Amino acid sequence: MKSCGYEVFLLTMLIVPGEKMTKGMAKKNNNSEKVLKTIGDLDSEIDLTSKAISVILAAGHGKRIKSETSKMLHKIWGVPTVLRVANVVAEGLDNRNEIIVVGMKGDEVAREIGKRPSTAFVCQKEQKGTGHALQVALEALKGKQYEGDIYVFPGDMGLITAEAVRKFKEEFEKSSFDMMVLTALYKGKAEDNYYGRVIREPGNNSGKVMEVIEYKDILGLEGIYTVNFNDRRYEFTRNELLNIKEFNSGVYAFKGDKLRKHIKELTADNIQGEFYLPELISIFNRYGLLVGASSTLDHTVVLAFNIKSVWKDMGAIARNRVYDKLKNIITIENREDFFVADEVVERILELDRKEGTLDIVIGKGVYLHKGVRLNRGVCIEKNSVLYGNIELDKNVTIGESVSLSTYPHQTMKIGPGSEILKGDIVKGDVKIGKKCRIESSVNITGSDHYPTRIGNHVTIKGTSYIYGSFIEDDVSIEHSVIKNKRVRKRLKENGSVLPVRYYLPQPEGIESIEEL
Repeated sequence: MKSCGYEVFLLTMLIVPGEKMTKGMAKKNNNSEKVLKTIGDLDSEIDLTSKAISVILAAGHGKRIKSETSKMLHKIWGVPTVLRVANVVAEGLDNRNEIIVVGMKGDEVAREIGKRPSTAFVCQKEQKGTGHALQVALEALKGKQYEGDIYVFPGDMGLITAEAVRKFKEEFEKSSFDMMVLTALYKGKAEDNYYGRVIREPGNNSGKVMEVIEYKDILGLEGIYTVNFNDRRYEFTRNELLNIKEFNSGVYAFKGDKLRKHIKELTADNIQGEFYLPELISIFNRYGLLVGASSTLDHTVVLAFNIKSVWKDMGAIARNRVYDKLKNIITIENREDFFVADEVVERILELDRKEGTLDIVIGKGVYLHKGVRLNRGVCIEKNSVLYGNIELDKNVTIGESVSLSTYPHQTMKIGPGSEILKGDIVKGDVKIGKKCRIESSVNITGSDHYPTRIGNHVTIKGTSYIYGSFIEDDVSIEHSVIKNKRVRKRLKENGSVLPVRYYLPQPEGIESIEEL
């Protein structure tokens, strides 16, 4: 059974004698049972011989996001933020040894991450702050000795990059610090900066950090704020603290033995009455341990969100990053309105390295799912959606508002030089040969049991529907419904191919239809 808080969470709520279980208590109990069962099924053992463990804090309610969907499942460029963070951290640390802290709707969050090697899940029963969440996370070590480093990342930091994580790790390993904070410089107005301010030792370039003070605590100050550090006393006014540009990202690195020794000393002595990780800076300093900071030049990599507007801003930043990667390789007609999944971006970059000139065109409002594979000369016109495992060969044209889709286990292939024109819908296990022309208002479907195969130089037009059929080369079909049929190539006396027009199967269920 997984630990939840500081003690094993009982699946049956303890009820005071004579007290009835209310609906709210029963609901809370059922939710907790569901979370514990899910994380128990997905949990894997942490490798205690590893040099690093990462902790992903994904237990926040996200009430301010005003959505029934967990904040951690809100997508940043097509990927739930918690999954994006977990994947990027594993890549940046070159280590998939992770502890995921979940809370409300934790079963949904855990399922999104899935069962992975060396990935443990723990439940933070009560939301008592980031410090408490890390205390809960360390319970996954089950009291066993661990000598490596421990890294902590917020699960809503959906723009973090592997490069930023890698640089942070390298700086921590090269330093003599026992704790390190990842920071950035705030670009806007001081009154809009809701992050905790980083207070460094004045006049010292060693990078030592004296303290981090939360924004709400600054607002609650009366009089002078004092910090005692290295037998010296430093004083700050409320205004001086507000105007500190360097902010705490919420990303930390610790020497594991030092963290485990001192984390129990966290207090809830703040306006929120919760246990916060920044207090460890003061605790470490009190014991003569060294605390430093590493500042990233790109402040966007440490952005996190609590409200919809910031989440949308982060999505726009992610889109701009993708545009900057591709803008000189392919043509993206509208930089404000397109989606190309990360995996597709990487395949385009690899294709560019191999092929050079690509001449790929992506229209406004085009959506390309992670399973899509493009080739040279592909043109996808505006508002088309390609979702699933879809392979487009050279010089394929996808017209306006086309929908191509497959289930995860299926693959669709469109041959070289073929055209899928305006408004067409193609779904499932479908293969279309070379230089075919599928004109507007055509619907093609292939299932697992009845795939659709279309040969070369085939034309399908009019209001036609093709399902689970095999169509030979050079055939022309117009205004027809072809279901589970083989359409052969037949020649007329003059040598031209006999077209198929207005073919409709016999009606079914006519007994249910009568005149009004």
